[in-house]
Amino acid sequence: MAKPAKNLKPVLFRHRLEYAALLAVAPLIRALPRQAALRFGRRLGSLSRWFLAARRKLAEDNVHQAFPDWSPQQITALVKRNFEQLGMSAVDSLRLDLFAVDTPEEYFEIRGVEHLREAQDLGRGVILLTGHLGFWEAGNYVFPALGVPLDTIAKPLKNRLTDAYFQRIRTHFGADIISSRKGARQILKSLQSGRAIGLLLDQHISPPGSVPVDFFGRKAYVTTAITNMAMKYRIPIVPTFCLRRPDNRYDVWIDPPLLLEGDGEAALAENTQYLTNIIEQAIRRDPGQWFWLHKRWRKINITK
Repeated sequence: MAKPAKNLKPVLFRHRLEYAALLAVAPLIRALPRQAALRFGRRLGSLSRWFLAARRKLAEDNVHQAFPDWSPQQITALVKRNFEQLGMSAVDSLRLDLFAVDTPEEYFEIRGVEHLREAQDLGRGVILLTGHLGFWEAGNYVFPALGVPLDTIAKPLKNRLTDAYFQRIRTHFGADIISSRKGARQILKSLQSGRAIGLLLDQHISPPGSVPVDFFGRKAYVTTAITNMAMKYRIPIVPTFCLRRPDNRYDVWIDPPLLLEGDGEAALAENTQYLTNIIEQAIRRDPGQWFWLHKRWRKINITK
């Protein structure tokens, strides 16, 4: 008698409703010309400020904490633009598999490809460091277009129907998705096979397995798993980010590869802070395009 398949829990009714709504709206967005779809996304993002009042207040508090000298008017304007940008990025995420595979220059201006090639030439795989900035889903298109085999680390959505829908879009150009729940073994296996690993290092990870770092003047927990792996196996880390331009094309920049030095807990914490600083510097180029709506800063308990 065959064993029952794992992870096949009944789909919640509300998840079915959410998925039905996605299937109703997505084809309309995908049928529109891209610029018209982005205008729709911008308006939808702006309207969502009022439907997501708790998230709006969280974003306003986060921006105030990060930029204490800003006026209330400046904070309100940035948060409004933030919602608009997120709405536009959501639209491009729904349409990513419609991007023309042979003409990345239609959507992206990419600088620093030579840095990526330098890291690849080391033969140890590549860790692509980024954050929830601009159009962070772009890597699933950009790097396969550059001929770079890519695995992206992502946390599965709670709604497995919606998760499967976006998985199909994310993997359309050849990128694979590694669940963040599978741990370091799968990541290391991919790196050892010469693949690049895309990682967003600006999410809260509770200890153990994380350290507190300074991020926009406040303490926040960051995972040490990737830092530790890069130090132990001398894997190059290549920072790369993607920001939207006024014409709705994207600027993608790839920085020179980093080889982290040192060993031990102190070096681990120092290097994790260093990587966090890189992300903060990228966000400061255009703060309106970072994901201020999430609970990045949690309660920190530090014992001496």
